[in-house]
Amino acid sequence: MKIRRKERKHMKIYKLNILFSGILFLFGITSIIAQENPEKIKKEANKYIAEAQEALSDNNFASAEASYRKAISKDPDNLTAKYNMGNLYYAKEKSLNAEQRLKEAAEIEATKEEKHRIHHNLGNSYMQQKNYQEAVNAFKEALRNDPTDEETRYNLALAKKMLEKEKQNQDQNKDQENQDDEKKDENKDQQQKDQNQDGEGGEDENKDQKPKDEGENEKDKKEGDQNEDKQEDKGDEQKKDEGQGDKEKQQQPKPAQGQLSPQQIKNLLEAMNNEEKKVQDKINAEKAKGVKVKSEKDW
Repeated sequence: MKIRRKERKHMKIYKLNILFSGILFLFGITSIIAQENPEKIKKEANKYIAEAQEALSDNNFASAEASYRKAISKDPDNLTAKYNMGNLYYAKEKSLNAEQRLKEAAEIEATKEEKHRIHHNLGNSYMQQKNYQEAVNAFKEALRNDPTDEETRYNLALAKKMLEKEKQNQDQNKDQENQDDEKKDENKDQQQKDQNQDGEGGEDENKDQKPKDEGENEKDKKEGDQNEDKQEDKGDEQKKDEGQGDKEKQQQPKPAQGQLSPQQIKNLLEAMNNEEKKVQDKINAEKAKGVKVKSEKDW
């Protein structure tokens, strides 16, 4: 659906009668302006408005904006200048600026027809901002001043539809957020429960495991001590044997320099005895060989 708005015709058709400007000057003008001729002020403001319209015909937005500002500065209560400037901002999709100027125009006393046009375009500026609630309010105000305008009625229906859709989306998003929060809480509770179970199981395992570990460690310790004792005993025996051998070696007298050791003397005596025995055996053999045998007869 497309928003229907007052087209360029509002630049001409919606121009407010300049005759009303003279009446508005009587309300809210400053002391400086009061001293000036109202007709002169009106004439100068209308001049700037005409310049703005000419600039718009040449698509010169900056020049038109500057001329409207001059008109408003010259005549702050100029309804035509504020209304047309609001429409100018709306056409350039500067909806916030359009809203400001149209609100200013709505505050100025105007006819029902003028109020209808101001609020119609103010509603369009709200639609441009996607501010559907304010758009509905503005279109309703426009219809109060002209209930016969079908374009305003159409825009009001569109604004209501967009507002309803927006609320549905907000409700869905809120429900989704609530579901996400509930899911997060459930996950958090489950994680906490799992952590508690893990903590309890870990303590039980530690309790069961501790005596077993201590028993195994004690057993290993005893076996290690026994092995160490055996190694120590074996080492002591080896040291004892080595010590005994060393002791025997130490007990044997060392021969003086130039003398035979007892073992050497013993060996020498045994050798001499063996030689003497051999000599004696040889002598005995020779004696036995030289003895004559006696006969039975004497010579």
